[in-house]
Amino acid sequence: MAAVIASLKQAYPAAHCELNYSNPLELLIATILSAQCNDKQVNIVTESLFKKYASAADYAQASPAELERDIQRLGLFRNKARNIRSCCQKLADLHQGVVPQSVEALVALDGVGRKTANVVLGNAFGINSGIVVDTHVQRLSQRLGFTKNETPEKIERDLMALVPQPEWTLLSHLLIWHGRRRCSARKPDCANCELAGLCPRIGMTAGTN
Repeated sequence: MAAVIASLKQAYPAAHCELNYSNPLELLIATILSAQCNDKQVNIVTESLFKKYASAADYAQASPAELERDIQRLGLFRNKARNIRSCCQKLADLHQGVVPQSVEALVALDGVGRKTANVVLGNAFGINSGIVVDTHVQRLSQRLGFTKNETPEKIERDLMALVPQPEWTLLSHLLIWHGRRRCSARKPDCANCELAGLCPRIGMTAGTN
């Protein structure tokens, strides 16, 4: 694992969260919106959204129909609008509109699961509470032989046992960047892969290139 991390750090020295945000609330909203959407699409929507809604109270008090229109280019926009309004109402009622800094408090908010909580804590607050397991992290962790599990919760637990806690947030970024730029699901660029000598290519067919 150490050799993989070292190689990925060399390949992606600027690896970071690719959602645009300027404060913890913006990152929380962007992460909720990113479910089953790519970051580029989310960033297009949030460019105007963050100018319109500056606080948790703004979202909580928004007209449901208006908020839906504001995010309608994203998938599941009705459900996301409902979750954002409910989430921000709880932020206003229980946390004075401030995003809390614990997994327990975050996952108690509507639309927030452990993955979203880890994104917010790791990137907005520098708290390594866990490892974000999205589709890229899941795929690469299995291909690299770091886990045999299928569920994000179990994969996260396996990775946390292998990696020092100070690097948990960075590991997610490194694997996500590699998954987006080199090790895609259908046509991984194995010939030019920075991990070619380290990867057992578990689950991949012999003809995959």
